Amino acid sequence: MSSYVFPVQAALAIFVVMSMFLLVPWLIYGYRKDGFFSWSRFFVSFSFIFYILAAYCLVILPLPSTRNTCAQQAADSIYYNLVPFTFVKDIMRETPIVWSQPSTYLGMIQGRAFLQVLFNILLLMPLGVYLRYFLQKRSYWKVALFSGFGLSLFFELTQLTGLYGYYTCPYRLFDVDDLLANTSGALLGYFAAPILLALFPSRASIQAKSEQIVEQNRVYPVAQLLALMIDGIVIVFISNVMSIFTDSNVINDVLNTSLGMFIVLFCIPWLRNGVTPGSAILRFRYVNQQTGEPSYSAIFKRFIALYVPWLSFAIIRLVNDYAFKNTQDGLLQPYLIWLSVGMVMLYMIVSVILIIHVFMVLFSGGKRSFYFDEVSHTRASRK
Repeated sequence: MSSYVFPVQAALAIFVVMSMFLLVPWLIYGYRKDGFFSWSRFFVSFSFIFYILAAYCLVILPLPSTRNTCAQQAADSIYYNLVPFTFVKDIMRETPIVWSQPSTYLGMIQGRAFLQVLFNILLLMPLGVYLRYFLQKRSYWKVALFSGFGLSLFFELTQLTGLYGYYTCPYRLFDVDDLLANTSGALLGYFAAPILLALFPSRASIQAKSEQIVEQNRVYPVAQLLALMIDGIVIVFISNVMSIFTDSNVINDVLNTSLGMFIVLFCIPWLRNGVTPGSAILRFRYVNQQTGEPSYSAIFKRFIALYVPWLSFAIIRLVNDYAFKNTQDGLLQPYLIWLSVGMVMLYMIVSVILIIHVFMVLFSGGKRSFYFDEVSHTRASRK
């Protein structure tokens, strides 16, 4: 059992790291596609990633302690078995069965050869379940057949090539029986999937809810926050491009970022009918709360509402860099220290207020709006 625990633990560690990078792109994809966050779709998709990682780690781990695996093996070692159903002979040889004595059956199912076949069947059964969820129709069973065979062949070739040539000799056996068992497992999972999938909302119900959200013209706060994050990335990109043509100092950094914010948060939505780069990806735009159409004044007020807090932080940074560090007058030092402490406290207070505000909006169920939308009388619209 310990030989299975370590590969799964390794897969879990890799999965946690991957999830950190995949979560935000997944949220963007989900809100763009469905308009809301689907826990069932999230669970199915991320568990599928973990399953593939776990299956792969179970195939390749543990790794040999040296690359020169040939030196650890006999000269006449056989690295493949091309005779199908050899596992039947192995089971009968290791745990002889007396058909008239049912007590011998228990010994068979506890034997190494039987458990190995069972493991190979179970290894790709989840693949069939996932494929049934993604494809929905029973008539696509051939996709499960070829997918199971293809993935199993990939695993077996990984073993036969010694992890794609990294090791001098294969350290596991290429076995045609593994291909048969893995492929059978994928098919069994595909046909048995409806029993398990009954616990999850169908893709049709998710699509119906998505259409309802579009019809109700709802844009959830998370989608708006994701769009704002994308806009921030575009602003940083523009600022970095501008810095190529300017000297590197705090003032120029502030000016470059200010220009980037003006372009992304005002110029682009003004020219593109209320659409920023982020909202374009999330498929909505910013409109006036009263008229339902974008307006010059509302877009400008929204830009100012977002720009002022950032500018406040930038001013604090400028004051600390230029006023405090460059002052040599000892009489002013106590006052400057207290002023510095006050500005740091102000920075922290504003930051905490903004963080609390964001969380209150996110967990309000759509009943609250972000402060910059309230100030500018704008709202997100899918129409």
